[in-house]
Amino acid sequence: MSASVSSGTGSLLSGKPLRVIAALILVVNGLFPALWILLTSFKTEAELTAKPITWLPHAATLRNYHQAFSDQPLLTFLFNSFMVALLSTALTLLVSVLAAYALARLNLRFRGLIMSVIIAVSTFPLVTLLVPLFETMRALNLLNSWTALILPYTVLSLPVCTLVLTSFFEAIPRDLENAAMIDGCTRFGALFKVVVPLSAPGVFTAGILAFVNSWDEFLLALSFNSNPGLRTLPVGIQLYQGEFAFPWPIISAALVVGIVPVAILIVIFQERVVSGLTAGGLKG
Repeated sequence: MSASVSSGTGSLLSGKPLRVIAALILVVNGLFPALWILLTSFKTEAELTAKPITWLPHAATLRNYHQAFSDQPLLTFLFNSFMVALLSTALTLLVSVLAAYALARLNLRFRGLIMSVIIAVSTFPLVTLLVPLFETMRALNLLNSWTALILPYTVLSLPVCTLVLTSFFEAIPRDLENAAMIDGCTRFGALFKVVVPLSAPGVFTAGILAFVNSWDEFLLALSFNSNPGLRTLPVGIQLYQGEFAFPWPIISAALVVGIVPVAILIVIFQERVVSGLTAGGLKG
């Protein structure tokens, strides 16, 4: 008996260092690229290419940030990205809330099939949708506009956001909605006054996912907009490279500027996003 207990304890102890090592690998894998970009943004071109490699900048400079804003209209890129991401996120949340509520509350005959289709659609590679989306935007005369990005971004974010919200709506007792409707609320009133507020972590999680997907997207933004005044941040950053030169310190500075808004957003809503992801996983 004692031997079995000791062997069990030994196996647990032997597994703990492995879990710690795995956690450290994940943390380093996630933080190291961002940290390296940040450090590079303070280096000069000469220091970056010097050997041996220097991890910390010997003479930190803000000149790269100045050039990032002066060489390209970085503020315009940021504004375009923010507006496109904000509008597409708002539209995504509106549609996904209605879709998730229908899946969670209505007795749909083919609900299982609909959920399977939603999951299947979310796995499509974006490059396979590029030509159909481009032809659709051209037929609607929407190229070179924010709308040409807002609509596709909404469609691409809908599957994941709908699945996240469906798991939350299913966990809310129907009695709360019934009580609200007895008090005079319509079904839509019960949805937006009772169900959505109670599902706030899920709504914030879906919103963050939709916003980040729109903020980071490059392929559609490059293909659908050729107007310099409508370029988003991912497309604008690639303009810093020349034909034979890659000014990595300046590019890194522009990347840091692009990462900051998303990082601030995640930090502000960190608790809601974490609780939304964990609760959604447990409920699902």
